[in-house]
Amino acid sequence: MTNRSSRPWYLAPYYIWIALFVIAPIALVVYFSFLDLSGDFTLENYANFFSSTYFRMTLSSFWYAFLITLISVLIAYPTAYWLTKTKHKQLWLLLIIIPSWINLLLKAYAFIGIFGLYGPANQLIQFFGAGPLQILFTDFSFVFVAVYIFIPFMVLPIFNSLDKINPALIDASRDLGASQWTTFRRVIFPLAINGVKSGVQAVFIPALSLFVITRLIAGNKVITLGTAIEQQFLVTQNWGMGSTIAVFLILFMIIIMLLTGPKEKGGALNGKAK
Repeated sequence: MTNRSSRPWYLAPYYIWIALFVIAPIALVVYFSFLDLSGDFTLENYANFFSSTYFRMTLSSFWYAFLITLISVLIAYPTAYWLTKTKHKQLWLLLIIIPSWINLLLKAYAFIGIFGLYGPANQLIQFFGAGPLQILFTDFSFVFVAVYIFIPFMVLPIFNSLDKINPALIDASRDLGASQWTTFRRVIFPLAINGVKSGVQAVFIPALSLFVITRLIAGNKVITLGTAIEQQFLVTQNWGMGSTIAVFLILFMIIIMLLTGPKEKGGALNGKAK
C-alpha cells in the first residue's frame, strides 16, 4: 500500500497549478483594484462601482444573463428529455455538442452574415412579403446567438441527470395513479434538479462576462460586465477600475456557484440496492 504521508507529493503539481493560474491572477486583480491611474493606493474605484452608471450596467448584465439562461433551460430541458428516449441518444448528443467545438469568433462572424441585411434571415423574411429588417445589432440577435452558443452546456448536464433516473420510479408513480404532469413535477424534475443547477452555472456565469458577441453581434448596444472590463483595460487604460469590476464579477460568480451548488439526496438515481 502507498504510504499516506507521501500522497501530498503527488498533489504538488496540482497545488502549483492552482497557485500560479488561479490564486496568483486573482491576487493581481485584487491588487490592481486598489490603484489609480498614477499607480497610487485608492478606494475610489470601489466607490465608483457603486455609482448609478455601474449599478445600471450590473443590473443589465444580470438581466441578459438571466434571460439567456432561462431560454436555454426552456429549450435544453425538453431536448435532453427527448434524447433520453431516443434509440441513438449518444449520437444525437454528440451532434448537439459538436458546434461547441467551433471557435467562438467563427460562429459570431457566421451569424453576422446570417443576420445581415442581405443574409439568409432577411431573404426568408422577404420571401414572405416583408421588407428587410435590421436584425443585426439588436437585443434579439445578441440573445439568440448567446443562447445558441450556450445550449450544449445546458443540455449535457440535464441529459446526464435525466438519463440516470431509475425508470422503475417513473413506472411506480404511474402505477399509483399519478398523471404525466404529476410524475414530472414530483419525480422527474426533483431527481434531475442537480443537472439543471449545473447547467445554470455553465450558462449564467459566463453570460455575465460576455464581451465578444456584445461587440460583433450587438454592436456595443448591450453593455455587460465583461464589456466594461474590456473597455477599462483596452480603451481607457484604467486597469484599476477594470480590476475592480473584475473583483465584483468574481464575487458574483462565487455567490451563484454557492446558490446553485448540487445537494445530493439519497435514493434518487438508478443503482442497485446495497
